[in-house]
Amino acid sequence: MTILITKYFHTIRHLRISQIFNRILFPLTKPFKIKKTPLPLRNLSFKFQHPINKKQSLINENTFLILNKPGCLSNLGWNDEKFVMSKLWRYNQHYFDFLNAKNQLLISKCYKSLLQSWITENPIGFGIGWEPYPTSLRIVNWIKFHYLRNNLNDDALQSLAIQSRWLNKRLEKHILGNHLFANAKALFYASNFFSGKESNNWYKKSINIISHELSEQILPDGGNFELSTMYHSIFLEDLLDLINQAMSSNKNISDNHLELWIKIAKKMLYWLETMTHPDGEISFFNDAASGIAPNLSELIAYAKRLGIKFKKTKFSRITHKKNSGYVRLISKNIVALLDVAQVGPDYQPGHGHADTLTFELSLFKERVIVNSGTSGYDDNIIRLNERSTKYHNTVEVNYENSSEVWKSFRVGRRAYPFDLKLKNKKNFAYVSCAHNGYLRLKGKPIHKRIWFLSDTSLTVKDKIEGKFESAFAFFHFHPLIKIFSNCNEKWILEMTSKKIITIKILEGEGQLINRTYAPEFGKHLQSKCLKVKLKSKKSIIKFSW
Repeated sequence: MTILITKYFHTIRHLRISQIFNRILFPLTKPFKIKKTPLPLRNLSFKFQHPINKKQSLINENTFLILNKPGCLSNLGWNDEKFVMSKLWRYNQHYFDFLNAKNQLLISKCYKSLLQSWITENPIGFGIGWEPYPTSLRIVNWIKFHYLRNNLNDDALQSLAIQSRWLNKRLEKHILGNHLFANAKALFYASNFFSGKESNNWYKKSINIISHELSEQILPDGGNFELSTMYHSIFLEDLLDLINQAMSSNKNISDNHLELWIKIAKKMLYWLETMTHPDGEISFFNDAASGIAPNLSELIAYAKRLGIKFKKTKFSRITHKKNSGYVRLISKNIVALLDVAQVGPDYQPGHGHADTLTFELSLFKERVIVNSGTSGYDDNIIRLNERSTKYHNTVEVNYENSSEVWKSFRVGRRAYPFDLKLKNKKNFAYVSCAHNGYLRLKGKPIHKRIWFLSDTSLTVKDKIEGKFESAFAFFHFHPLIKIFSNCNEKWILEMTSKKIITIKILEGEGQLINRTYAPEFGKHLQSKCLKVKLKSKKSIIKFSW
């Protein structure tokens, strides 16, 4: 009980007063009295550019494939009252992403029946589909579909007006972060889609929120403050969607707003480029997986359709995103991405992991060392493991996490990095950092790590200062990496390209253990992990190629 009270205290104490107030108020102010009258439409002045195609989640007229798991609408309905599927699966069902996927031949056959089915089976305020986040994404998807196909009938247009009115009274001020931004984006879309006094009020409200959240959520180095590559990409797509509609609308949108949005979008593209592996996909820091958000090349192509210029970066040996707290190390045939960041914003760390001082490594454009990814948000042991320190490439002390991650989205006491040093010499690069996440433990241990990169090797040195009972460093291998031998603390790895990597433990005791790797939501692959016991308070691992 004492431990639980401590977790609650250290979780709640970081929240903003407005979050606590709105968390109490939110369930008490459900606005069931919503006007059902239709709204007049506003014409576009310029062409709405084709947005990024969504992932195909509709297999046929009756079957969804969401998060790598199929489900039949005839069995589940829209609200899955028996809770066969996870909440995240059901959220995605209500997004209507499939309307803007590539397979328009299938969509053209069944979109009318699916829209009508949703309208009939989801009366105002009933079911998970009316929660503000899925409502926000659905509003935008319906409007995009109408812009591109001009196919929403009167019932769907009336429902869209009702959903917009509902959302206007259900903004997620108790959650903030990406949820509130998605709410504001949807209101902005509705305000430019419809005309009249109501839509003008939505416009003013949405612009105020968007302006505030851009300054709040986008750091000076271009990173999203939740410090997740996946949510950064989602946010960037949202921003490009806003720019798209603003450019095509006949509503008077301030040039200052549009210029600022474009400037921020460019900074976000460059940040994402820094955090992307040579294979073109995101690195897995905090909640992150492939297949949810568009990748860098898709976002660059969308930006170019909007007239936003982007020139690829020629990276130096060390690139430090000092506001978000990530480092990109490169040398010949190597990219290493280092996490010297906080868990996330103190008042909204829900997508954070206990991964301080972890890293990922690509060699010869293939991933070698990977964080374990994110397979889902259910409150279970899988979620706890994937957020844990031992599922990342960093050091666990006394079998405890570096930050107190608990439940699906909670963080109690959390690690803060300090004493960061970077050196860039002619033949090598050097990065060192420490964190205080274990100071809460008996003996007040501090984890310090050094990365030393040359053209042919990467050496990782870990040291624990203070007293502790046990400490292990973990190094997770991509599932395609083959491990051939183990002798005298030496391992030989073979990549798919047949390139050979040698791992030598210069200090410590190592053993291979089984792990799982989640490259996408709903997908688990078997993988291997090198678990190294620190000796004399330190370990030294050298990767050579």
